[in-house]
Amino acid sequence: MEPMEHTLDEIQSEGGPEEDTLQLIAFTVSGDVYGVDIMAVREIKAWSETTPLPNTPSFVRGVINLRGVIIPIFDFRDRIGLGPTEDSPLHVVIILGIERRLMGILVDAVSDILTVARNEIRSVPDTDGQAKDSFVTGLVSVGDHMVGLIDQEKVCCRNAINSAGR
Repeated sequence: MEPMEHTLDEIQSEGGPEEDTLQLIAFTVSGDVYGVDIMAVREIKAWSETTPLPNTPSFVRGVINLRGVIIPIFDFRDRIGLGPTEDSPLHVVIILGIERRLMGILVDAVSDILTVARNEIRSVPDTDGQAKDSFVTGLVSVGDHMVGLIDQEKVCCRNAINSAGR
């Protein structure tokens, strides 16, 4: 089954008053705030060591066994090009459900649950011709900071892993 991709215009124009807002789990990485759709979040857990896998990109930290289910863990900081996370017991893993699979992203901290109006989501500026390839699909102002909305499918997709591992 092909993953469904939505443009920012499609996200903003989806109907009904109950669909005028989007709830996000906000998290921090290197002082920056990102958000992931709350409907994709299955669990938030404290960091624990992973079992490394051979021949994987550096952003794949390894796997964990969560109640009998083997879940790959991605280092979000490393995935977005900021280098590997120096993990500590203060870090957390956000477990996401993506295309009937569970995957985790290692982040510094979960900071909030946000409700944002879809019409307040702005496009990511195309500063180098690669905005369409970005892991951030939109930006929204919350208080005095910007929150980058991540595309969890791009962060954790098999194609990106395969191409990054080459």
